[in-house]
Amino acid sequence: MSATSPVAHQPHAFTHYLGRRISAGAIGGIAGGLVFGVLMAMMGMLPMIASMVGSDSAWVGFGIHLMISVLIGLGLTVPFVGLLKSYGRGALIGMGYGVVWWVLGPLLIMPMMLGMPVFMIDATAGWSLMGHLIYGIVLAVVAVRVLKPAHE
Repeated sequence: MSATSPVAHQPHAFTHYLGRRISAGAIGGIAGGLVFGVLMAMMGMLPMIASMVGSDSAWVGFGIHLMISVLIGLGLTVPFVGLLKSYGRGALIGMGYGVVWWVLGPLLIMPMMLGMPVFMIDATAGWSLMGHLIYGIVLAVVAVRVLKPAHE
């Protein structure tokens, strides 16, 4: 740590800074997850999410979706907070992050868990891509806002 770092002058600054990253990821993840969750509900996809834990309840699917949304939000803000400096840049980073999770989630991990073919590109995958893009944008823009100092 350099002597000019604000963390070097304040004993609890690192913990505070990490706490802001965690808050940004959790709040951004919930915000993006709520928007994406509404889209998933409209498309009837929540029971498929619930099936990952042996349920067919849309409410269970929505709960799982929100938990995943928070974890994915933390995956952006904790290690990559330096990329989230402005709303415009955040939106672009969020879109890219959404695409990464579209490939990893519904195209790879979820089909593997459910014994379905992986990398299946169809109309449902197209709607899922749209949802992941929206999720990523909302996540990142909300995270940028949470990370900004109170006076800005």
